[in-house]
Amino acid sequence: MSGPVVPHEGNPEADRAAESSPRRTRAVRIGNISGFYGDRMDAAREMLDGGPVDVLCGDYLAELTMLILAKAQAKDPDAGYARTFLTQMRAVLADCVARGVKVVSNAGGLNPAGLAAAIDELGTGAKVAYVEGDDLRGSLEAITPAVTGKPVSANAYLGGWGIAEALAAGADVVVTGRVTDASLVVGPAAWWHGWSRADLDALAGAVVAGHVIECGPQATGGNYSFLSEVTDRRYPGFPIAEVAADGSSVITKHPGTGGLVSVGTVTAQLLYEIAAPAYLGPDCTTHFDTIALSDDGEHRVRISGVRGSAPPPTLKVALNDAGGYRNSMTLVLTGLDIEAKAAHAESLLFEVLGGRDRFADVDVRLLRFDHPDAPSNAEATAHLRITVKDPDPRVVGRSFSNATMELALGGYAGFHTTTPPSAESAFGVYRPAAVPREAVTHTVVLPGGERRVVADPLVDTSEASLLASSGRKATPSEPPSGPTTRAPLGTVVGARSGDKGGDANIGVWARTDEAYAWLRGFLTVDRARELIGPEAAELDIDLYELPNLRALNVVVHGILGDGVASSTRPDPQAKGLGEYLRSRVVDIPEALLEGR
Repeated sequence: MSGPVVPHEGNPEADRAAESSPRRTRAVRIGNISGFYGDRMDAAREMLDGGPVDVLCGDYLAELTMLILAKAQAKDPDAGYARTFLTQMRAVLADCVARGVKVVSNAGGLNPAGLAAAIDELGTGAKVAYVEGDDLRGSLEAITPAVTGKPVSANAYLGGWGIAEALAAGADVVVTGRVTDASLVVGPAAWWHGWSRADLDALAGAVVAGHVIECGPQATGGNYSFLSEVTDRRYPGFPIAEVAADGSSVITKHPGTGGLVSVGTVTAQLLYEIAAPAYLGPDCTTHFDTIALSDDGEHRVRISGVRGSAPPPTLKVALNDAGGYRNSMTLVLTGLDIEAKAAHAESLLFEVLGGRDRFADVDVRLLRFDHPDAPSNAEATAHLRITVKDPDPRVVGRSFSNATMELALGGYAGFHTTTPPSAESAFGVYRPAAVPREAVTHTVVLPGGERRVVADPLVDTSEASLLASSGRKATPSEPPSGPTTRAPLGTVVGARSGDKGGDANIGVWARTDEAYAWLRGFLTVDRARELIGPEAAELDIDLYELPNLRALNVVVHGILGDGVASSTRPDPQAKGLGEYLRSRVVDIPEALLEGR
């Protein structure tokens, strides 16, 4: 797996992948087999055997996953990759080789070379390539803002051209480190169709297809707001993107599998973990306000019209630092005087502990689940969740959780906890950053060991052109007039929320033009802040319109603190924030509620 580095010279207009691959006329069928590290193990076998596919792709990396892999690699230098992918390949790789199905995955994590060697050892005869160059831990100088300390992981987000290069060279399996999730579709599509780096609209279309299928069954009915629309409640089949030569695609799933593929489920996933409509990536800037969705038959949704422009001159970087240690204990409060009991418990606990100042950070949250005159004991309870953090593990270890138990007989009436005393655990701090492209050596190691440096695309240095909307400006419908009724917002709109480092996004969409016309007038920044509640009161909020999807995207900055690994929020990845927003009761025009 080693050899001399061969610079990839030449014109980005005629890159090596395009020269080496015939332009195929039919769409390439790319099936997802994983949306995260720990996803359904049987997905690879089900995708391979469920119907025709050309490529299996799997996403195993998230910001938290990189921290987990860094911890594993610190204990064992040969670790650092997603071992579940290797387990999946033991089950299917021989069949993939026999059927000519390619496999592309970012499961290499922090050690793609190690994973490639492990796949070789399976003895299937598969030709294995890997992509590296994203790991910047040994070269932090070019990162902005300047890096202080020694992060446990520092990875640039690479694009899909290293994958395309490997497939063009005959690889059966390509494993990568930190590429963008969508690159797992962009790379195979570019190879299959012989695209060049100048085919920006086609590349952008593949980015959109990759964004839809990257989270597996979340595009096929999983985590979908309108549960009543999902009539097949079996575990959803994993999604397939049929990417055509012009970059348009059809999202579908294998026949006979559970779940639902509809304009609604695809819309929901398109809105997941995005910010501005100009979606910046390493291979192109994808303009989400140009996406057009249409039905293409049962469980088939066509994506077309996507416009792309040149990518920015920098690459996104994800940094994870060792944040220290933390511990949490949850006290259960029952019945009457919940707030008084919580205040008494908090006062007593920190008296026993010797004060709050002995900890670097303290977070106390009273979580109210209780109801007056509750019909059951459980419905009369609230939780007091106390989290402490410190660089010294001894400060937040058993000395903290054992002290909590000292309140058992000397605290408030009805004292008990949700767990026994626990030990401390390490946590990480996520930091977003950027690095100039020229400071990153995107490298593909081909089957046999030849190393090639992958050429960058032409970039756009104009920030204004990158951030400007390129969408079609549709004339919005007039919002319905007439009387209103108090009802949950989710009666007429769906939502999908998630984390982007310390920020959260909530994509909110309507199913009709009339409902969207009302939504875009109703859901302002101030209204969003009001509905989200006190935790958003002092935070910056951005709101973006996506009229082509009948959607608004709300980005709440800083609501997750330093990211999921550090957040003390009960929902540290904001997975439920969209459904909370939908649950809020608001004034809705009765015309929108008719027939519901």
